[in-house]
Amino acid sequence: MKKILLIIFTFSLVFSQIEQPYPPLKLVSLPTGGTLPKGTYSIETLLMNNGGILPSFSLGITENLTFGVSFGLQEFIGIGNLKKNKSYPEVQLKYRVYDESETMPAVLIGLDTQGKGRFIDRQDYNRYEYKAMGVYCVLSRNYSFLGNLGFHMGLNKNLFENDDGDDDINLFFGFDKEINRSFSILAEYNLARDDDNTVDDESLVIRKGRGYLNAGLRWSATNNLMLEVNVNDITKNNEYSLDNDQLYDSMNREVKIIYFENF
Repeated sequence: MKKILLIIFTFSLVFSQIEQPYPPLKLVSLPTGGTLPKGTYSIETLLMNNGGILPSFSLGITENLTFGVSFGLQEFIGIGNLKKNKSYPEVQLKYRVYDESETMPAVLIGLDTQGKGRFIDRQDYNRYEYKAMGVYCVLSRNYSFLGNLGFHMGLNKNLFENDDGDDDINLFFGFDKEINRSFSILAEYNLARDDDNTVDDESLVIRKGRGYLNAGLRWSATNNLMLEVNVNDITKNNEYSLDNDQLYDSMNREVKIIYFENF
């Protein structure tokens, strides 16, 4: 089976000619300076571990302004009761202040209230397993090097998930690299300075202070469809405990499906 998948992947890599329609709005989970083209919408579905699903809708209002909403569900796949993260959707807003030029990177400011994983909702403790970006600023610069090579770096501050007392300004960076017209590799590192408390007694998470290293592969399958496979927390920053005596690490895989269209 592995040989068959390898043959299919190699064939697609060599012969696929579907070009990616716009720069990435995100790497794996961190924002870039990219926005949706005006008059374009996208529907993104993220399939996560533990049967979680995170659908989102984004709209290109202008060439520099993108608005989106998302709504997460846990245990969507598998057995057990379906659980919603919140009773209302989360919001994403991106505005590119300066377009990229030959000498200057693109500068974008944004707001993203959507975290990842389950939402912990208690009387004095409310947060996602992986905190949302909150308010952020990101710089993006692209180069032509055997296809496009983009570098991205930024800072963010989460203003609403601070019940743990960790409200530091955070830093992040990453890159995307075209392999050919259809395939790109993505990599990012989130220092998680706003989420580096060693032990979280509420959700039984041990954080090692390593930050989060994530990587992915994106494929433009058709003119309106992109598929992505990601690996999260490669450095195994988190460990989880179910019964306080057995730990398992948080490195996990996820699949992202992106459909986009003009209107």
